[in-house]
Amino acid sequence: MALNNHKLVIQASLHKFSFVVIDLSSQTIIYFASEAITHKKSFEEQLTHFFVKYTQLSEQYTEILVLHDNTLNTFVPQALFNEDKISTYLQYNTKVFETDYFAFDEVTNYDFNNVYIPYIDLNNFLLDKFGSFTYQNINTGLIQLLLPKTKGNELPIVFAYLKRDSFELIVAKNNELILFNSFQYTTAQDFIYYTLFTYEQLNLDPHTTVLNLIGRVTEKDPVFEQAYTFIKFVNVIDEHALIAEDLLLHHQVPKQHYILFHS
Repeated sequence: MALNNHKLVIQASLHKFSFVVIDLSSQTIIYFASEAITHKKSFEEQLTHFFVKYTQLSEQYTEILVLHDNTLNTFVPQALFNEDKISTYLQYNTKVFETDYFAFDEVTNYDFNNVYIPYIDLNNFLLDKFGSFTYQNINTGLIQLLLPKTKGNELPIVFAYLKRDSFELIVAKNNELILFNSFQYTTAQDFIYYTLFTYEQLNLDPHTTVLNLIGRVTEKDPVFEQAYTFIKFVNVIDEHALIAEDLLLHHQVPKQHYILFHS
């Protein structure tokens, strides 16, 4: 089969499998699908079902990117990075096992790497389907999207990328990463507790340090209301990816899949 001029981006976690098809000529998203993953069936069985259901997954693509959606990662400065000791970097962040496989992403244009544990079962399945593809931890893409937004700003800027029950907190200034961390949360009070604790630990002034909210959030959400109660400058980033007119999507879908839609 001849290659099309399309890019396939897959995002997979333990709970969801999503993908978009991007027309590289127009940089427009022309297809999107998302499926829940259950623990009642094997992971491979469900992936096989997705490939049968969506013929788009069986086409020949110019580029294929697979995003491993988990928080089993940490950013390591290049000066401290030793690939021979890659397994040691995560032992203080998460529980690791001797059987775990470790990988790292070289974060383009920055002097640090993202060390993480990928989903090996996913990679093995996709290798059989595609032969070759590029994969990375999803937070590599998040950092590459957010750091350029701080270029020229000498004061730190805080970003919170909100998902259903967790969020990533990124602090950066002038295109340099200061902090990256992931938190579990249930309520808006949980969110503001972790955020204000981070402000305190980094000596950030809530009256001057901007907080940008991304993902599953609007100005009517309790998360925004809590943030605005304690932090003077709170923004909701609502960037629109280019989406084909005939692709009917709920307006919240691109926000909830911010990294996927901007990869």
